[in-house]
Amino acid sequence: MSDISELEERITSALERIGRAVSVAEERAAAAPEVGGIASDEMEAEIGRLNEALETEKDANAQMEARVKAIHDKQNTHVAALEGEVETLHRQIYDLERAMTGLRHANDTLRANNTALRDANAAGVGDANLINAALSADVQALEQVRATERVALDGLISDLKAALPHDVVAAETKEL
Repeated sequence: MSDISELEERITSALERIGRAVSVAEERAAAAPEVGGIASDEMEAEIGRLNEALETEKDANAQMEARVKAIHDKQNTHVAALEGEVETLHRQIYDLERAMTGLRHANDTLRANNTALRDANAAGVGDANLINAALSADVQALEQVRATERVALDGLISDLKAALPHDVVAAETKEL
C-alpha cells in the first residue's frame, strides 16, 4: 500500500513540474510574442520527458493496482475456504452432539432397565420381559456408542484429509 502512495506522490510531483513548465512557457510567450509559440524547443523536450515519466508512473500505478487486486482476490478465496471449514466444523459438532444425546438417552434407559431387573431378581421374580428390555437397551446403547465413535472418526478423517496435500487425497479417493 505504501508503494501506491509513493506512486501517487511521484505522479503528483510530475504533474506539478509539468504545470510549472507550462506556466513558465506562457510567461515567456507573453513577454516575447515574436518568438512564435509558447514553448521553446527546450521546453518541448522537457514536456515530452515529463509526459514519458507520467506514462511510466501510470504504468507502474496500474501494475500496483493489479497486484493489490490479486492479493485481494487471494484473500477472498482464503476467507471463503475458511468459511467452508467453519461450516464443516459446525456440522461435525452438531452431529457429535446429536450422537451424544442418543448415547445419553440409551444409557439412561439401560440404567432404568438394570435397576428394574435387579429389583425383580431381589424379589425372586425372574421376569422375561425385563430381561428382554434390558438386553434391548444394552444393544441400543452399544449402537449409540458406535454411532458416536463413527461421528468422531468422520471428524478425524476430515481433519486428516484437510491436512494432506490435495494430490494425495485425490489419489487415495481414486484408489477406493
